[in-house]
Amino acid sequence: MTADQPSTETSHDTVQLTGLALSVLDVEQVARAGRLVSLHEVGLARIESAAKTLGDALKGGHAIYGVNTGFGSLARKRVDPSELATVQHNLIRSHAAGVGEPLPVDVVRGMMLLLAASLTRGCSGVRPELVRLLIDLLNHGITPVVPGIGSVGASGDLAPLAHLALVLIGEGEATTSAGVRIAGGDALRGEGLTPVELGPKEGLALINGTHLMASQAALLMSDTTRIFDAAVAAAAMSIDASRATDRFLDPRVYEARNHWGPARVADRMRHMLSGSEIIPSHAEDDPRVQDPYSIRCATYVLGSVLQSLDAVREAVSAELGAVTDNPLIFAGEHDAEVLSAGNFHGMPIALPMDHLAVALTHIAGIAERRVFLLLAASDPQNPLHPHLSVRPGVESGLMITQYTAAACVNEMITLATPATVSNIPTCAGMEDYNSFGPRAAAKARQSLERCCDVVAIELLVACEALEYQRPLKSGTGVEHAHAVVRQFVPRLGTDRTPAPDIAKIRELILAGRFR
Repeated sequence: MTADQPSTETSHDTVQLTGLALSVLDVEQVARAGRLVSLHEVGLARIESAAKTLGDALKGGHAIYGVNTGFGSLARKRVDPSELATVQHNLIRSHAAGVGEPLPVDVVRGMMLLLAASLTRGCSGVRPELVRLLIDLLNHGITPVVPGIGSVGASGDLAPLAHLALVLIGEGEATTSAGVRIAGGDALRGEGLTPVELGPKEGLALINGTHLMASQAALLMSDTTRIFDAAVAAAAMSIDASRATDRFLDPRVYEARNHWGPARVADRMRHMLSGSEIIPSHAEDDPRVQDPYSIRCATYVLGSVLQSLDAVREAVSAELGAVTDNPLIFAGEHDAEVLSAGNFHGMPIALPMDHLAVALTHIAGIAERRVFLLLAASDPQNPLHPHLSVRPGVESGLMITQYTAAACVNEMITLATPATVSNIPTCAGMEDYNSFGPRAAAKARQSLERCCDVVAIELLVACEALEYQRPLKSGTGVEHAHAVVRQFVPRLGTDRTPAPDIAKIRELILAGRFR
């Protein structure tokens, strides 16, 4: 997998919102690295055109959902023109009903960016000052405090986005660029910003989108790419650490199987093992006929995961160019058209998030089996000590790292249960089939954390097992991965606490050091 490339127009270090799709890299850089955002004149023109179209539609006196009507099951209630602004402010306040621990700052910043980008696409009818204030919050490091639980992922991520929107109207809570949690109005004033007075439809446009689950999904894809790269490196290292054969990597095997994912993983492993001195050292007189599935079938498992991740990435990329508002504003040939639909429904991103949790479980599951294989040290063809202990019996070596890996995989098995298949209706039955995408994404995030731990454990164990093959060296790619680990984690001498070593390798994985 390669790093995603930004698809928005960029100027130096600035993401310019034009109405085009964002990329996964755009989201990560703004959310985590503080990359600046600006509103391009093309995006501004789109916003102004949609706002004018909505204004023209209102002049016709027709009922427009969420503009001059109530919301959800209250949609048949007409709103007096004198209260069009009031109803939007009340919407934000009433829908800020989230509970639980606040979402991470990067997730909320991603939400803000995706919300601004969606509004810029010119189907929402908001004024430019609303988008500019969102951008100002991002650029000044003001992050709304958003409870993590409350969205069912159908009528938009209503509760989380309402908590975000509270800060725009000078209410709620926010954290500053210094990490201080203060009142939302104080955060704005501290940066010389003024709360917005919401106009018709603007409250609804702020909360009626999939921006929470889309932000989670984009950041998950960035991290999953790095974990997948590390998992391939760990598997390749385990091949030589277990003195396995590389014959199963023959390209003819994968041409016969006719799936691109396993073929691509096999090709990468071949390159990582290229130049290995260990593989030819046991090519003769080795009584073993086949290696365990965790070695011999690693390419098929990881290759199938790669194909699944490609499908998930396609869905996420589509969502980063989407308008997920309702109703949508279109300039008709003669009259303005306001269309009520279901673009806010989260299923297009919710199902991929459920799939991601399953795929991650297979990365970790087969990695744990290789950890077990190396620590069991039961193969007489390999000079490993049991549990890679320097003095077996007196010292336990890395025995318990396999226990930890097993515990992580067990947790991931539970997390792989889909969130999308069990449904609970909301809003007096008007919203009678929800996606629960935010829960699918939250479970995928938890699963990713545990997957990263297991891959880190395999790298720790495989690096140690590779030391037993010295003075022989593995392939160039494997030796590079080994050197990355050894920069920070020395070889095991006497017993020491493995937890800090696992944590350090985990940091290296998420920093993309095994690409």
